[in-house]
Amino acid sequence: MHIKRVTLTSKKNWWMVETNDEEDDRHHAAHDSSSEETMVATEQRHLFHTDSVPKGLSSPNPSPPIYNPPRHPTSIFSFPTPTAYSAPPNPTYNLAPVAHGSTSELFKCVVKKPDVVQLEINGEMQSNASDVTTQSLAELRVYTTLARHRNIAAFLGCLENVGMVLEYVEGRTMYEVVKARPELTKYEKVDYHNQLLDGLTHLHSYGLSHGDISLLNIQVTHSSNTIKLLDFGRSVSAESDYNSPEDDPIDPFAFLARKNSSSTTPKFLTKKVEQIHPGTRPFCAPEVLRKECQDPLLADAYSFGVVLVCLDRCESIDMKPWEQKKDLLPDDLFDGCELFEERARSYLTRWDTRRRLMKEDIIEVQI
Repeated sequence: MHIKRVTLTSKKNWWMVETNDEEDDRHHAAHDSSSEETMVATEQRHLFHTDSVPKGLSSPNPSPPIYNPPRHPTSIFSFPTPTAYSAPPNPTYNLAPVAHGSTSELFKCVVKKPDVVQLEINGEMQSNASDVTTQSLAELRVYTTLARHRNIAAFLGCLENVGMVLEYVEGRTMYEVVKARPELTKYEKVDYHNQLLDGLTHLHSYGLSHGDISLLNIQVTHSSNTIKLLDFGRSVSAESDYNSPEDDPIDPFAFLARKNSSSTTPKFLTKKVEQIHPGTRPFCAPEVLRKECQDPLLADAYSFGVVLVCLDRCESIDMKPWEQKKDLLPDDLFDGCELFEERARSYLTRWDTRRRLMKEDIIEVQI
């Protein structure tokens, strides 16, 4: 195998090898990633688990040197915390305490801590520290920019040198919801459609995308069947400039330094440059798979369309990535769709004819 590049992903213990050789469709199918995976593996890309590293790429040294990135992602959360990342006022508003003490209330929460993976390849240390930092900053931008919304997990603040604190969602994934039996009723399908559309249009109203909408990144609470959008690590701003995801990773600290250097700095010098990376298949838009995406909000609309098909059919679906890249849809994709076929089709067209997500498209629920 002729290795072009090795990239560590932010998914722990996984890394991606990119080769120079073109591969046929049969080889594609052999390495196809399922809709439940969190990384795309198409064309020249292959995922390997670090527990079974190929001999040609592993180091004979049984004790590889410890690699310390010059700027660890946890430095984002070093105190004093930047004002932009501080906790919102009354962060536990609308959250129910799990217990009461004589002088305090107790709340469940999630502490999301950056996790850096390093690996020695051919005598050189590789790290995903830059990607982890980029994703952490993307999530912080979403949580600290948006006004609170019932369909987006609440941000409760940051812990010094640890990470961000988020609302604990007692529920199950949308994947578990659509696979459950008996199947969802029409009322439940419409209700989930409306909640998801409401949350996403709220996000888009701030010029921010989600970047990785999938059945696994949508939680549904047990108590009230409320949708909660999670995992905004691939979110980008519609106002940014976009480099190819094949380019060298962008230093996520450089923009922060430039942005904070002077309040009088011209806007064009503080404009953020970002990279749009593939999300979860088959929810990832064709233009993202082709590395040509210039409108991340339209890419979210495509992902929403795929979720609608899964929701309507009450099952997980898949598409061949090499056909999806050409904006082709399976002939049987809409088989079994009763409610959302027309709407889903309008989200799954080419990017230049695709329907945008609009709050006005919320469907009136008839019980």
